[in-house]
Amino acid sequence: MTLWQDRGVADADVIVVGAGLAGLSCAVNLQARGLRVAVLEARDRVGGRTLAAPLGRGVFDLGGQWIGPQQPRMQRLARELGAETFPTWDTGEKVLEVRGQVGRYKGTIPSLPAWSVLDLERLLRVSENLSREIVLDDPVNSPDGLDQDARTLHDWLHAGTLSRRARSVFTAAVRVILGVEPSEVSLLHFLFYLRSAGGLLRLVEVRNGAQQERFVEGAGSLCPRLAAKLGEALVLSAPARRITQDAHGVTVSTDRGDHRAGRVVVAVPPALAGRIDYEPGLPAARDQLTQRFPMGATVKVLALYDRAFWRDEGLSGEAVCGGGPVTVCFDNTSHDGLQPCLLGFVVGREARLWHARQPAERRRLVLESFSRWFGPRALEATHFHEQDWSAERWTRGCPVGVLPPGAWSAGAAQVLRRPQGRIHWAGTETATHWHGFLEGALESAERVTQELLVLP
Repeated sequence: MTLWQDRGVADADVIVVGAGLAGLSCAVNLQARGLRVAVLEARDRVGGRTLAAPLGRGVFDLGGQWIGPQQPRMQRLARELGAETFPTWDTGEKVLEVRGQVGRYKGTIPSLPAWSVLDLERLLRVSENLSREIVLDDPVNSPDGLDQDARTLHDWLHAGTLSRRARSVFTAAVRVILGVEPSEVSLLHFLFYLRSAGGLLRLVEVRNGAQQERFVEGAGSLCPRLAAKLGEALVLSAPARRITQDAHGVTVSTDRGDHRAGRVVVAVPPALAGRIDYEPGLPAARDQLTQRFPMGATVKVLALYDRAFWRDEGLSGEAVCGGGPVTVCFDNTSHDGLQPCLLGFVVGREARLWHARQPAERRRLVLESFSRWFGPRALEATHFHEQDWSAERWTRGCPVGVLPPGAWSAGAAQVLRRPQGRIHWAGTETATHWHGFLEGALESAERVTQELLVLP
């Protein structure tokens, strides 16, 4: 293996930029195989888009938090790290608010007028069928890939349904899944996202879906446990400013000095990777990709209460709103039940405008949404916390980067994962399965580990 020609002058065999789940997993994998690693993280903490914090009488995730039964890598990691999980509460009726009308329902399909239900069921069926045709390694090579990449999801929705209510419910799901409006994402990218997770219902459902379980100590506890295995190989508050390649290795320049290695793994979202200066410059196609891969916009809001009063009313705490500002809500009570909590997501257009409002108004708008769905006691929150991931300097958005029309057709698949000289790319945005999820981050770490281990 020729990662480095003269180990005596190198800081490491491999430098990993980014101490999120992808970067840390990659570093731990390589270290276990005898390679020297150095992990450079811009923040003063590890975890990337995961972060757990004590609030009230519990510990809550301010970033990614769920794990599903069809995510084998995450299930295995949880066992290896001794991270306990518990079921997400979903007992009781759900709430739907569409065009100012609030109603309750059970099951998967919300209570709507009969013709709207039929329209929604057709949208679900057609999108599921189309997603099954997507070629995960190169979506544009799917049967209708070029045509689908030329359209926005918004255009497809309006051409395919007459029911405003059905479109409203479908749009709410899109906003939460991707953090953008349907007008901002190509139909092909949306179908790719569905295919990577096994379908839309798996993405939005709790039971047997992506939200089935939570971590007792929060998903934010996983990365610190991984980081503990690296010891002094981890360097915090060291944002990568420049990556220079030469015939013998790479130099990563940070605010805390330069680091040398044989190879480097950039394990940050494409939107952030594009802010690093590369010498020599990367190919135009790679540079174009990072310019066309913006992050979604998500604000996570948590309201804590003395009692889970919605459960007393036979409600699950789940709500979907076709308007705003809160698009969806979940029961987010702590695992032991001691700290009741409602969790809401402000996403897409609403999230981008969120901090133009004053804090008191933001709190009022969220709690008023909760009160429409669960009654006046929702106004009596004991604690209120919000996490705007778009305002995070070293994240710039959540939950995932999104490709607009034309990006896949311009060759995104050819440069998204392909190494550029001594530079390798990791992160959930490079995954083909569970793209955008913690599971996708682990898939990317496995791929890059194999890339490095098979070098001659």
